[in-house]
Amino acid sequence: MTRTATVREAVLDRHTDLLEAVLACADAVTETWDDGETTDRAALVGPFERALEQATVHRRLPAVLVTAVEATGGSLSAKPVAAPPYVTVTSRGPVLRATLETERLVLTVRAFDVERDPTRYVRDATTVADALGVEFRSR
Repeated sequence: MTRTATVREAVLDRHTDLLEAVLACADAVTETWDDGETTDRAALVGPFERALEQATVHRRLPAVLVTAVEATGGSLSAKPVAAPPYVTVTSRGPVLRATLETERLVLTVRAFDVERDPTRYVRDATTVADALGVEFRSR
């Protein structure tokens, strides 16, 4: 099994309920949009962050990062917090980052997509397995 697959399996095994809550918050945000889309980034990010905080999801996201790092056999040099650089809410969804010994582990929960011409934000993956992205990047 690849490292990426190992991390995905560990995160999905231990945090499916939390990732489902992220997607539920995304659904709640899109209910306020006309036609299920918006051209206003502020209509997405701010309301999404507030929904994650109100559902107590945001403060629980560092646990996902800990699980992911442990699945690599690594460890974090400090306890991650629900703030940058560990957790950031973007126009696509939460992004979790951990610096490992030789690379960076990046998890993305792709709740939204950005379409172009014209630029608009739409709801993306509806299942946890489809939403979870795992990448190893060079530092």
